Amino acid sequence: MATSKDFMHYVTAQFQNIGEVTAKYMFGEFGVYSDGKLFALLCDNQLFIKPTEEGREFIGTPNEAPPYPGAKNSFLITDKLEDKEWLSELVRITLKALPEPKPKKKKSK
Repeated sequence: MATSKDFMHYVTAQFQNIGEVTAKYMFGEFGVYSDGKLFALLCDNQLFIKPTEEGREFIGTPNEAPPYPGAKNSFLITDKLEDKEWLSELVRITLKALPEPKPKKKKSK
């Protein structure tokens, strides 16, 4: 089941004070970015946050699952989707812990 645009809009509206949030449509699902940094996937109308040690400490005992078959586990957020403050803090912690995106290579002519 592909992620609906309504779910994508709902989830991205929950994030506060984390920079410019964009969602990129990929194969029926969405990658969620802040200022160019991928921090979450929306798959099957579920939110998966990239795992970090700092995020794990914040959550305590996270629910983990792969966002799609063959993927590594991510933090599956289910019961805190409506808690904007908690969710935004988790995303801020995650973004700080993730490495900066690699610069895109310029195409040679």
